[in-house]
Amino acid sequence: QLVESGGGLVQAGGSLRLSCAASGFTLDRHVIGWFRQAPGKERTGVSCLSPSDGTILYHDSVKGRFTITGDNAKNTVYLQMSSLKPDDTGVYYCAIGPHVSTIVQGMCVPPAFAIWGQGTQVTVSS
Repeated sequence: QLVESGGGLVQAGGSLRLSCAASGFTLDRHVIGWFRQAPGKERTGVSCLSPSDGTILYHDSVKGRFTITGDNAKNTVYLQMSSLKPDDTGVYYCAIGPHVSTIVQGMCVPPAFAIWGQGTQVTVSS
């Protein structure tokens, strides 16, 4: 089970930290991803992390503003979001992907992820 938290309403330029707590399995053995779904749009990958080799992928739109990290002791993954923009608005989901040694561009996509949290709403006002 994955449970996201930390969403909310924030003004443009502000920051939020999302958390994804896992139970029933350990996060350090699977690719972990954060995804977002804006109203009327498809769910897209924001950032993915491979704990096996530390590879991290970011969507171009969030590079330099978002940071994904993991805390193995707490079995939790975080998404630190800074310099938020109205276009960042959406429901953010964390998900567990395959047990692989690394990830490459093109792998941070929803079909590659099997276990999903319920999502947390992020709204950025202009």
